[in-house]
Amino acid sequence: MILVCYGTRPEFLKITPLLEKMRGVIPFKTLFVGQHTDLVEEDSDYKVEIKEGENRLDSIISSVMNSFDFQKEGITHVMVQGDTATSFAVAVSAYHHKIPIIHLEAGMRTYDIENPYPEEFYRQSTSKITNIHLVPTEHEEEFLLQEKCGGDVYVVGNTVLDNLVDVEPSYGKMVLITMHRRENHELLPEYFTELSKLAKENPELLFFFPLHPNPNVRKHRHLLENITSSEPLPYDLMVNAIAKCQFIITDSGGIQEEASFLKKKTIVCREKTERFVSLGKSSKYSSLLCKSPNQLQSIFDFVKNNYKVTGECPYGDGHSSEKIVEILKCVI
Repeated sequence: MILVCYGTRPEFLKITPLLEKMRGVIPFKTLFVGQHTDLVEEDSDYKVEIKEGENRLDSIISSVMNSFDFQKEGITHVMVQGDTATSFAVAVSAYHHKIPIIHLEAGMRTYDIENPYPEEFYRQSTSKITNIHLVPTEHEEEFLLQEKCGGDVYVVGNTVLDNLVDVEPSYGKMVLITMHRRENHELLPEYFTELSKLAKENPELLFFFPLHPNPNVRKHRHLLENITSSEPLPYDLMVNAIAKCQFIITDSGGIQEEASFLKKKTIVCREKTERFVSLGKSSKYSSLLCKSPNQLQSIFDFVKNNYKVTGECPYGDGHSSEKIVEILKCVI
């Protein structure tokens, strides 16, 4: 029996289509770790409550290590998703109990443990103890082979795209904005000021910013001028916003994948991105890297005049879950 573990909203969104395909085919139970306080999962089989301390990341990891018994009857494998504190903590604890680890969305790299922080460290470390790596593209497969991580590697695409196969994109007048990453917290005042300037200079576009609940983001809300901000959107409304917008400004990893699948250009406000295969200026590519706030104006002007995407999404075809289930049927 596989114990499928998650603690954040992106993890939940990426395992959901897989659980639907596993149900009745591959035995599983779920473990919810309350890393995201706004995600309350009532249907999970097991839960870990986060015992708060001075450092949130320490609290998540110590709570997992000290609060869950991985010797529960029938658990033969543990599946973790991505590069969160939840996935890292669960993987290490499973390793301590000699339970084989399945890593969904494995092998992504920037090779800079400060960007993204702390995710790059978590995913590199998890790869070293993983038995079954489920990677999005051939690039992640190559990274794992070069690192001699061990375990079996399967290229399956990204499961988040399985949620989008019936979504029809179009190009409206909205510029969708999201920003929340830890490494950008000190830069948010500069980014918000630049965004407000762009909104003022482009009144024909609607700048829309669903704000992340992190207080380090919300404390700068007053700097957003000529921009419509809101509370976080439910997933279906967020997908609709991605599908209907003209282009996107974000520091999110998952949105880069979803935008590529839905043919939307994305300005990625980060020093580095592990989703580099979609980077480029031609219409073939869906994303451009903006390394600092002072680059935003020129990149915005380019994307505004070249916002349509013609290339295929490199992150999958929307059928990753089906491929994974066929793999699991053979190896579990």
